[in-house]
Amino acid sequence: MDFALTEQQQMIRKEVATLARSFSLDYWLEKDRKHEYPWDFVKAFARAGWLGAIVPEEYGGSGLGVTEAAILLHEICAAGAGTSGASPIHFYVFPPMPVIKHGSERLKRKYLPKIASGEIVMSFGVTEPNVGTDTSRIQTRAVRQGDRFVVNGRKVWNTNAQNATHILLLARTGERDPAKPLRNLTLFFTEFDRARITVQEIEKLGRAAVDSNEIFIDGLEIPEDNVVGEVGSGFYHILDSLNPERVLTGIEAVGIGRAALGRAVEYAKQRVVFDRPIGQNQAIAHPLAMAWAKLEAAEAMCLKAAWLFDHGQPCGAESNVAKLLGAEAGFEACDVALQTHGGYGYAKEFYVERLWREVRLYKIAPVSQQMVLNHLAEHVLGLPKSY
Repeated sequence: MDFALTEQQQMIRKEVATLARSFSLDYWLEKDRKHEYPWDFVKAFARAGWLGAIVPEEYGGSGLGVTEAAILLHEICAAGAGTSGASPIHFYVFPPMPVIKHGSERLKRKYLPKIASGEIVMSFGVTEPNVGTDTSRIQTRAVRQGDRFVVNGRKVWNTNAQNATHILLLARTGERDPAKPLRNLTLFFTEFDRARITVQEIEKLGRAAVDSNEIFIDGLEIPEDNVVGEVGSGFYHILDSLNPERVLTGIEAVGIGRAALGRAVEYAKQRVVFDRPIGQNQAIAHPLAMAWAKLEAAEAMCLKAAWLFDHGQPCGAESNVAKLLGAEAGFEACDVALQTHGGYGYAKEFYVERLWREVRLYKIAPVSQQMVLNHLAEHVLGLPKSY
């Protein structure tokens, strides 16, 4: 077994880390305070060519794998950008995958070069207010009318909708069949027509710089050329991107944990109480050491799952474990970091409280820890389905 990064992967880690660290923690604190989208950051990554990391070279990208994308997003988070920096870049990696794998040649040539250049800002519309995890019951409907579909419905937790130019949208094109509940759902990639889509922002705990929204779709017309893959098979096309998304969110959480842990370690070395640095006390040192160990283990699982995916091997269990362990380790590291700072951990000027707020998301999205455990219990351990 070879755990070493390739020369190219080492280069990616170094270059991304340098670029990400050129944006200070104060930059992210200001974006969080003002609820401002980090356009300077996104444009810097566009100029450096990172937005097209997974887009094939023939469509203007770099043609890299999930492993390289994981390294990219880990370094952004480890630099202290948190989800405020990771999410905008994440949306150039995860949503394009179904288009790359299942889109028509016309669709790929029309849109992928603009994704790679950053000209397109993507949003992703699957979750609905009355559905949650059971995607088979989504109600947003697309009705065929001639050479196009007309869509009506609602989506929730739609990221980037304030700025999006395009949307990857899952809608129902047939009735739900209890025998095959995930059929009759179709995936579309189309322009974000604001004359037909109303956007309502959701105020939330963290990641104020990157918007989350509920959207209301009223008579959105989508040409049939903008169907991704086969009509009625949209959910299965999305499945191809779910394992990578779990890997990427897991390693993002690890990176955020590392950023918080680094600040806590420095604080523990410098903060003197009772004539000694607090890091000399095992009550401080041991939780920090344990947090480091858990981050290392979670990252190893993330990279294993990414390697399996890139080599065409089954990775459902490993990808889910990567997300599970990454979210737990990342949050624990941020929580320990905040506790290490004591009262100052609660102050924004010490930066860790933002990371603590932002990393908490990964225990909920893109799938809850409980649903991951349900998957492992059923599909790995062979226990009866619990839901």
